Amino acid sequence: MSHTLRDRPKLLQRVRRIRGQLEAIERLLNEEEDSSRVLQTIAACRGAMNGLMVEILAGHVRFHVLDPHRKITPQQTEAAEELINLLGSYLK
Repeated sequence: MSHTLRDRPKLLQRVRRIRGQLEAIERLLNEEEDSSRVLQTIAACRGAMNGLMVEILAGHVRFHVLDPHRKITPQQTEAAEELINLLGSYLK
């Protein structure tokens, strides 16, 4: 089973929140809202997209880069977690 299938409800909930944020940006622009509020909402949306990306990348590393059908060494597990943490900090 693919990690995206297993985590589908959680991932779809994130996508729905992002959709809501995008709709909020559209409303703000239509209402000619203050640019600082628009920028703040765009930043929140970007952060949510980055969070979704990290979650999917982490699953990819854990289930495709590290082959769950083969014996994984502690060093491989540590390297994978370091990569995931690095991606997470880079995409914040």
